[in-house]
Amino acid sequence: MTSIYPLTSQADSYLEELAESLSVTETAYAAAERSYTSLGNWLCRDQSSVKAYNPKVYVQGSFALGTTLRPITEDGEYDLDSVCEFQALAMGQLTQEDLKIHLGREVEAYRKSRSMEKPLHESRRCWTLHYADEARFHMDIVPALPNGHRLRVLLEQASLKTDLANSGIVITDNERLDYRMITDQWPRSNPLGYVEWFKQKIEIQFQQRMRVLAEAAKASVEDIPEYRVRTPLQGAIILLKNHRDRRCDAEPCDRPISIILTTLAARAYKSEATIGQALATILDTMDDYIEQRGQIAWVSNPSDPFENFADKWAEFPQREAAFHAWLAKARRDFAALARETDRQRIVEIAKSAAGETAVRRVDETFRGGGRGTRAAGAAPAAGLAFPNTPRVPASPRGFA
Repeated sequence: MTSIYPLTSQADSYLEELAESLSVTETAYAAAERSYTSLGNWLCRDQSSVKAYNPKVYVQGSFALGTTLRPITEDGEYDLDSVCEFQALAMGQLTQEDLKIHLGREVEAYRKSRSMEKPLHESRRCWTLHYADEARFHMDIVPALPNGHRLRVLLEQASLKTDLANSGIVITDNERLDYRMITDQWPRSNPLGYVEWFKQKIEIQFQQRMRVLAEAAKASVEDIPEYRVRTPLQGAIILLKNHRDRRCDAEPCDRPISIILTTLAARAYKSEATIGQALATILDTMDDYIEQRGQIAWVSNPSDPFENFADKWAEFPQREAAFHAWLAKARRDFAALARETDRQRIVEIAKSAAGETAVRRVDETFRGGGRGTRAAGAAPAAGLAFPNTPRVPASPRGFA
């Protein structure tokens, strides 16, 4: 195994700038918050056909974790993943198809009320709202029902930890044979549990950086929006995902999926203080957290250990091979950057590892020693939820 140490201070500083250039802008996060808030309010309005089901809309995926990549091209779109959990319904009351139809009718009504020109699109597990081209994002909404109690029982029976179980849900899948049947065997998920696990991984550095920002602004911690804080783990994951997109030679369908990269990186992270230090530890050890259960490679979901994020590797062995080939390349590329002291050499290596666009943004944002729109170490923090009560949109306060 190749360690990317020694890590020079010049390289360490540049990696912070590079992560900033690849990260979602505060404007994009504000637009995302307005969109989730607006949809949540619509579903809870008095005239809503689903209000009685106590709907709760919340974000999941990279926007919830603060690890979303900025689109490579100027006309690229953000993919915003959300869940609509109907808290007053249970599996035995309806089919997966029924639930998806209930949500789809209201989302379609919402689309028409907002004069969205692009039609509502149905995917395997979600509905997709396409916003106007200038908005540059679309939102996937997954219908769900609560499943915390059942998940807790399953974990207890297996003598596994249950601290993240309460937020468990079940979701719909129109490719399942039981999609149109009333059954208690719906697909499971637990995105809020995963976000909580991830927040525990970044807690030490998050609190430290929050205090630094508060002191610099001569404000209390409560006055600092949480989305301004980027921890080293979040920055490292952004760099790794971008590197995968640019440098993985496998076919797109075989490239390492983000949830595997994120989970292995978070498990390997040991609260290092900078992105460069975090990358060193993560790249050295992330594959140590791939379990071998017999002949099966296993990357367990920390919020539902029965789920294997690498379950497709057995069926498609080229995907496991692609992961290890990408990891070897990431180790080489970041090792070359980490040892350099000359900025021009660092920039040249970064062009190969991260792309011309990201490097150009670094130059534009930090030319002359200036900083970007966020303070040092800034980025979105984890978690955004919209409750089942009307909420008046305000200036974005964060994602936790």
